[in-house]
Formats: sequence, structure tokens, C-alpha cells
Amino acid sequence: MRRPLFLPTARQTSWLLIVAFLAVGQALYLRYMALENPNVELACQAGLNTWLCSAFRLSIALYTHDIFGGVALTAALLNLVRPSIVLVAVALAAGAYGVVMHNADLSALAAGFLILSLGRPAPAPE
Repeated sequence: MRRPLFLPTARQTSWLLIVAFLAVGQALYLRYMALENPNVELACQAGLNTWLCSAFRLSIALYTHDIFGGVALTAALLNLVRPSIVLVAVALAAGAYGVVMHNADLSALAAGFLILSLGRPAPAPE
């Protein structure tokens, strides 16, 4: 007998939508209010110590090392091997951040692996 495919339930899909929209919204806010705003960028580079400048510095450090796309790709590949709703949420959030923050190469590959993981059988109940 074949195992059913890995498909999130309606409740899980609702939570995944919330995670995705929050990740995209936060990434858009950070990108357009800090990274591409010259006043904030100059103030943060001059040494201003606020939460926005801390987020600015952290996002620059993560961007330069392709961490957003790397995390998304790792979670998507792990989800392809062993489907889990937690791995889908992590890959979805990191992929959304990666696409907005210009780490689109690895993030788009992770999105492709997330789509492929929907064709995998669900893990066997233990």
C-alpha cells in the first residue's frame, strides 16, 4: 500500500501563510527603511546604536555570506529527505528573506526543492 503524499493540512497551511507573509513583510521593511534609506544607512555607519542599526548590520553580514539562501536551501533539502512542517516553515521564511534581500539564487533553488517535496510520501507514523 502506498503512503499518502506530504501535504500540509488546512491549519498548517494557514500557519505557513502567516510565516511567509510576516517574513516578506519584515524583509521589505528592513530593506526599504534601513538598507536603501540613505539617512538611516549613513547614521548607522556613523555609529548610531539602535535596534534598526543592529538589524541593518546583521542583515548586511548575513547577506554578504549568502546565509539567507543557504539556510533556505539546507532546510528545503532536509525537507526533501524527511518531510516536516517545521522545515517547510524555516525554508519558507529564509527563502522569503533571501528573495527580498537579493540572495535569490539559492532561495529560488530552495523554493524549487520545497515544491518537489510536496510529491514525496509523508513520513511513516512511529
